[in-house]
Amino acid sequence: MSGQSFVDQLKQKFGAKIAGANLENIDPWVEVAADGIVEVSQYLRDEPSLAFDYLNSVTAVDYLHTDEKKAAKATWQPHLEVVYHLFSMKHKHSLVLKVILPRWQDDEPGKLPELASVAGVWSTADWHEREVYDLLGVCFKDHPNLRRILCPEDWVGHPLRKDYEMPLEYHGIRGR
Repeated sequence: MSGQSFVDQLKQKFGAKIAGANLENIDPWVEVAADGIVEVSQYLRDEPSLAFDYLNSVTAVDYLHTDEKKAAKATWQPHLEVVYHLFSMKHKHSLVLKVILPRWQDDEPGKLPELASVAGVWSTADWHEREVYDLLGVCFKDHPNLRRILCPEDWVGHPLRKDYEMPLEYHGIRGR
């Protein structure tokens, strides 16, 4: 697996499902279109020359400036990035995949964005995707057991979203 030739190989195989890459990063990454995450993941796991058999983590980042002055200067629109850290035990190489999602599905506040689950590719995604769902509000389609993992089932909102407002009380218990 080497740099640009690797990305070119992915683009040849998956076309527009490979949306970009940054190979100069400390952790080089490849951006995958949302509709290609499962197909690309299966290939990365099953292709013998790559053999990404280990999913270290799945997390997400909320790109939102809550400060109006910073938001006005931002060169990007608010969005979420779901980030997958992969490793090959056989070849001892790593890769980061990113999928960019809107903060809200159909730009409708409160309607969580959806992304296909990769729990069928790497079983460890089961727990990681639940954490991303719980804390950042990404719904993973076809997940075997998508429910909260850290917050109580009746918790309102997703605490790692930058616009999250902590409730003043929970079940009559006052916080702060």
